[in-house]
Amino acid sequence: MTPGELAGVLGEPPVPEGTWEREVVYVSAAALRRRLPPDELAARVRGLGGVAAVEVRGKGFLRIVLSEPYLDMEPAPVPFEPGWPDFPRTWDNPGFVVRYGHARACAVLRWAARLGVPAGGGAPPDPPHRRVLRVLAELPGRLVSREPGWEGYLLRLALAYHDAHERAPAVPVGDEEPGPVHAARVRVADAVRKVLPGPDRI
Repeated sequence: MTPGELAGVLGEPPVPEGTWEREVVYVSAAALRRRLPPDELAARVRGLGGVAAVEVRGKGFLRIVLSEPYLDMEPAPVPFEPGWPDFPRTWDNPGFVVRYGHARACAVLRWAARLGVPAGGGAPPDPPHRRVLRVLAELPGRLVSREPGWEGYLLRLALAYHDAHERAPAVPVGDEEPGPVHAARVRVADAVRKVLPGPDRI
């Protein structure tokens, strides 16, 4: 199941909740907005593959738990070009933080190819990369929002990616052999590269 399929059943993109470090959770008020019986909508969501649990809360809010995070390898481009200055190239400049995030993700792809990291891989098991997936999961909802808040979103995604890059390297370190966990982290880098604006090298 993809988030697009889930949104198709709900009639709108669901909203990711929590950090996704332990479980992948979305919430949706689609039953209220579409005036549908929440139990009926919950049953339709349960019928999708990859859904671990659906709970109806309150007057019709759905809490949807997926068995694992889904990584969209072709995320939609952000229809926004930030006007941040390129300099100074310090962590106090959000323009540098975002552009450097893009450049770092590009570098990971280059290193992965040289080091023989296998293609594919499932969802990364480490919390830092799962936090990146959580921020990426906001993209469909922001694309249809009247106030998407792109500047804040791009900065949050870049900061989450920098943290993942530092804490759980996507490419093997030292004598480490490339494996599925590296492949999964490289897939995250590829998705981040497609969303964050910036040059391929800094």
